[in-house]
Amino acid sequence: MDAEMTKFTEDLLQSVREMKADIRARETKVNISDVIEARHKVGLSQQQFANVLHISKRTLQDWEQGRRQPSGAAQTLIRIALSRPDVIMEVMA
Repeated sequence: MDAEMTKFTEDLLQSVREMKADIRARETKVNISDVIEARHKVGLSQQQFANVLHISKRTLQDWEQGRRQPSGAAQTLIRIALSRPDVIMEVMA
């Protein structure tokens, strides 16, 4: 496992521990351009990317245009798509 994936795994496990301990997690917001960039990195249309995220195409458009902000879980998936688009493609297979 490469260093980046090890760090990601450690961060994910720490987040789970904090959730179980009911510790308020740090809040991060996904930049509007991050949503578009993530979709482009994965190489999907808006409809395809919305399907992967289990949201409507309209919701994705709202995120991309800054009218709405993705939920915490969606933000995590977007960050994964940005850093490891291959993981998203693997999940789709």
